[in-house]
Amino acid sequence: MHNRIVVLPGDGIGPEVTRAVVRVLEAVAETWGHEFEFVSELIGGAAIDAVGEPLPKQTITACANAAAVLLGAVGGPRWDSARVRPEAGLLALRKQLGVFANLRPVKVHAAGARRSPLRRELLEHVDLVFVRELTGGIYFGDKIRQPDFASDVCSYTRDEIERVTRIAAALARRRRGRLTSIDKANVLETSRLWREVVTRVVRDEFADLELEHLLVDTAAMQLLQRPAEFDVLLTENMFGDILTDEAAVLAGSIGLLPSASLGAGVGLYEPVHGSAPDIAGQGIANPIGAILSGALLLRHSLLLETEARAVEHAVDAALDVGLLGAPTEEITNAIAESLTRKEPTHV
Repeated sequence: MHNRIVVLPGDGIGPEVTRAVVRVLEAVAETWGHEFEFVSELIGGAAIDAVGEPLPKQTITACANAAAVLLGAVGGPRWDSARVRPEAGLLALRKQLGVFANLRPVKVHAAGARRSPLRRELLEHVDLVFVRELTGGIYFGDKIRQPDFASDVCSYTRDEIERVTRIAAALARRRRGRLTSIDKANVLETSRLWREVVTRVVRDEFADLELEHLLVDTAAMQLLQRPAEFDVLLTENMFGDILTDEAAVLAGSIGLLPSASLGAGVGLYEPVHGSAPDIAGQGIANPIGAILSGALLLRHSLLLETEARAVEHAVDAALDVGLLGAPTEEITNAIAESLTRKEPTHV
């Protein structure tokens, strides 16, 4: 199989963790007889430094013609005074690719649980997935800034809510059959529309699912009180951004969490963590969130389920032997070598 994967290293530790994913995917290609072509392009602060804008046209073209896009991280304090912030490149890329559903799995491994501040018994059997709407809401609404006034408009259309609901519901149907929709319907009109549309789509198209509605403040509390009871959680853009960072507490480290942004075309895959400029270049960045994002790439864009599970199994094996917190290269090599040996994947 031949597939072109565009790699956007970005800023801070982005280049280090994307190198780790490429190394792991090369091991997958060697073991299973695939051919992956990796093409590196600019985004974020690195693109601002090189060409003066956070998302060059060359990057857009390359991504649009790829089988999948792998992103490291964008941003950092060195661009705080830039005319356009690096993060604008990522938001624009999501819009260009039409990726509207952001999948963020949270599965707690014993090594991560030891680092979590929550009681160990609360973390047993935690295996949930957030589906965050990615291209609507307050992030993309009209914005006004005056000396003594500012506003950010939050808006959603029925179509935007329907399509992300179908993604979340289909995922819940393949998992444990439970969907939790999160809103603020006691205050916000957008949330009232959200709840109405989600209810109708599930009733008419996914009647076999168990649907629960939670207000976002209640969801934030229950995510820490009963995390193992959640299966698939559906949220609008801002709520999803906040809650998925909270969910990193369950895993013990934000560096363990991957994500996949999906739509009608090319998928975008990135770890949940940021650019961490304070540790960039030291060889100590945790590559696991990025590597697990590579597993999601194999699963959702290349339809290589066996290989995706093999990568996840290799990550579990690395965590089992105490490599969480080890240098980037040591973790990466252990995972890649496990795949090259084609150890049992339990699929």
